[in-house]
Amino acid sequence: MTIVEDLAPTGTLRASINLGNPVLAQGTAEEPRGVTVDIAREIARRLEVPVEFLCFDAARKSFEAMATGAADLCFLAIDPARATEVAFTEPYVVIEGVFAVPRDSPLHALDEIDQPGVRVGVKHGSAYDLHLSRSLQRAEIVRGAEGVDVFRSESLEVAAGIRQPLTAYVEEHDDLRLIDEPFMQIRQAVGTTVSRQPATVAFLREVVDELVESGFIAASLETSA
Repeated sequence: MTIVEDLAPTGTLRASINLGNPVLAQGTAEEPRGVTVDIAREIARRLEVPVEFLCFDAARKSFEAMATGAADLCFLAIDPARATEVAFTEPYVVIEGVFAVPRDSPLHALDEIDQPGVRVGVKHGSAYDLHLSRSLQRAEIVRGAEGVDVFRSESLEVAAGIRQPLTAYVEEHDDLRLIDEPFMQIRQAVGTTVSRQPATVAFLREVVDELVESGFIAASLETSA
């Protein structure tokens, strides 16, 4: 079986895109754009097949599309909870997870978050949900469609999110402030199912390495910023 037959068995490369992460994808389901879209197009170009985008509003939905065979590629944060099902490339970008709190909150540092009585709003199934579920021992995680939404609706003590969109949200709401130190580094990578041939996974890893080294990724991120 060739790499093309293995990675794009339908004759079209089906890429699962998470529009819920505005750092990596923007636009609409009909016209997505951003670095993940650019990477998928480049992989399809090298395979000499068309590309189809399956767009979702959350990482867990994007992952499920690939895990169930509806998509051939996904773009996810590298996480041990996913590694049993996903063969990851090296990261093409690293983004940060940070916390926001009410401006008058007594919480000012990372080491103050994990304590009884602190509730942290997270986006259900996100990379930082998985990470905080392992790392927080005393604080309570409250999941919702968006971390800031559940933070607001349930009057929580803390909201978790990706630095860029959470910073923008805080700048628009003067009753909030960021805890600037990141609680995690989110390593974003291209993934496919672990059932793919080793040569197919090696191909993906080589392509991503080339795109990072050539400046393709940096240029795409700059264009979509």
